[in-house]
This record gives sequence, structure tokens and C-alpha cells, in this order.
Amino acid sequence: MTPVAERLAGLAAEWNLPPSAQHQLGAVLDLIAGDTEAPTTVVDPAAGVEAHIADSLTGLLVLELVTASRIADLGAGAGFPGIPLAVARPDAHVDLVESNARKCAFLERAATAAGADNVSVVQARAEDWQPGGALCDVVTARALAPLVVLVEYAAPLLRDGGVLVAWKGRRAEAEETAGASAAAIVGLAPEPPIRVPPTPGADHRHLHVFRKVGPTPSTFPRRAGIARKRPLA
Repeated sequence: MTPVAERLAGLAAEWNLPPSAQHQLGAVLDLIAGDTEAPTTVVDPAAGVEAHIADSLTGLLVLELVTASRIADLGAGAGFPGIPLAVARPDAHVDLVESNARKCAFLERAATAAGADNVSVVQARAEDWQPGGALCDVVTARALAPLVVLVEYAAPLLRDGGVLVAWKGRRAEAEETAGASAAAIVGLAPEPPIRVPPTPGADHRHLHVFRKVGPTPSTFPRRAGIARKRPLA
């Protein structure tokens, strides 16, 4: 067994993944290594198993990601954390929301390589994805935007009681304060950040969780791009 296969087997055991998960996740790493259109700079499987797979699976520390029926991964990029979560949760539907057509084409190839038939690739900006409105149990985002922007993206998509899970590095007081202020406007509330055990390349990883606790005003989502240009806090 190769070191990458051994690491995937360890992750599968650690997170109690389905029996086919090791093969499925390995196929995604192989695709990235051989696909010149893969939208990531981490293409070596030995690095990717940590940066892409292990990091994505830490989302399962959030109970709602273990029990969700519908998950939306915003700014899905190369498919992380969305595809590993889809492999981990074959009984849940995962929407990979990405506005870039080239990245969407890669996401289709990655979902096929993984054999993840519970995945849909959605070419849209988060603000424009009306079919997902108020239907998602969990919205995920990794390396997409500051918290103040993410809460505005996620709030209209979440059902009552649903959660946003945002992958972040070191905690930043100013970002957290702005995120909490914006969350209050759109009907979300922050929960204590979850410190993730260190992995190679992610020594200071935290998962920031915001729960839908009230209605999102009808003025949201604002027009595409406004959340970044004129953040709420």
C-alpha cells in the first residue's frame, strides 16, 4: 500500500467513512494530479491528501454535517470540501456552487471520478442561486471570503436552524466581530469556533459556525458583488 493509500485508509477509519470512500477519494487525487485544468496549485497526491482531503473531512466535527440532508458548498473551486463531504455522506445531496465555467467543468469530472452521484454542479454566484433558497441544512465555504461576506451569502440559502460552516485559519478578532454583526442583520448567530487538530499545512485551522436563528430580511440576497463591495459591518 502506498503512503497516500495508507493515509486515506487512516482517514476513512478515523471518520467512519463508507467502505468505498478510500478508493473514491484516491480517484479524485489521481484526477487532480493528471488534469492540467485542475483549479488548484496542490496537485501532488501526497500533499493533496492533507490539503484537500484531510482538511475537508474536519468539517465532520460539526454535528450538522454528519446529519444534513442537503449541503451547499459555495465557491466550490476544485471541489473541497464539497466532494469529500459528498463521499463521506452518500445519503446527503451536495450542491457545488461555482460561478466559473472552467471550474464547473472540472467539478463535473471530479464528481464523476469520485463516483459521487449525490453531487450537483451549479454554475451560479451564491447571490443568484434562487433554487437553493431556504432549503439547505448546511452551507460550507473554504478560502472564499471574509466572514462578514459569507454570512450574507449563506443566510438566504439556509433553512431555519441550518448552519454555515466556514473553514478559516488563525482566529482574527476583527473578522469575527464584523461577521457577528453582519450575522445579526441576516438572521444568523455565531457559535463558538471549533479548533481543528493540526494537520500538515493547516496548523491553525478553525471552523466557524453560524446558525440560522431568525428570518432573513427580504432585501437579501443583495445584487451579485455587493456583499464584497459594501459589507454589512
